[in-house]
Amino acid sequence: MKLRIILACIAGLYLTGCAGSPETADTRPALSDAESGYEVARNQINAGNYAAASQTLMQLSTRFPFGPLANQVQMDLIYVYYKISDIDKALAAIDRFTRLNPNHPDIDYVLYMRGLVNERADHNGVQEFVGIDRADRDPSKAKEAFNDYAELIRRFPDSKYAGDARQRMLGIKSRLARHELAVANYYIKREAWLAAANRGKYVLEYFNDTPEVEQALIIMATSYGELELHDLRDDAIATLQANFPNSVFFN
Repeated sequence: MKLRIILACIAGLYLTGCAGSPETADTRPALSDAESGYEVARNQINAGNYAAASQTLMQLSTRFPFGPLANQVQMDLIYVYYKISDIDKALAAIDRFTRLNPNHPDIDYVLYMRGLVNERADHNGVQEFVGIDRADRDPSKAKEAFNDYAELIRRFPDSKYAGDARQRMLGIKSRLARHELAVANYYIKREAWLAAANRGKYVLEYFNDTPEVEQALIIMATSYGELELHDLRDDAIATLQANFPNSVFFN
């Protein structure tokens, strides 16, 4: 009987020792305050709660301006400012990052984000929602976005963002061409034929790979005709015929 009691006590002590063994305990290191805060921010971003994420990231940026997460926090701030369309803060964050980290391995991403931010600044969500193309609005932000993408491609032609940047540049060229045509039509309404023709010519010279070339040639042919510049009119018509034989101009 005594032997059984002794053996039971020994077994209990052995099991207790195993339960507290380092091999079975949770040995994961505790997250630092910066890491745990960043984990909260990432969860907010993944949930699409960008406004809350911007607040969390700003707090992290203020409390931990240096350290291994500092640059990542700044890049995430750029992204969430873009998502909530806070253009001024996004551009300020981009300028600060590029100034302080000109050789950062992800600088191509930051340049790409600058293009996205400026492109978004050019858009008018309400007008686009109802299908209004206000091509006559100020194109300065579109031009800045175009230059941002061009710089990205020039500096980092093999960047994973370069392909999308090239496609976006084509879209921006069409947007800029439509602006020139809107101005040309304004001149046509006022019978300022030479000014209208020059706008069409500008589209041909700088946006010749866009669909807007057809309308530019029509404007040139019409305007030169009104000015009785027959050779220039005939040249515009011949070019239109060669490239757009089914143009509405011939109907």
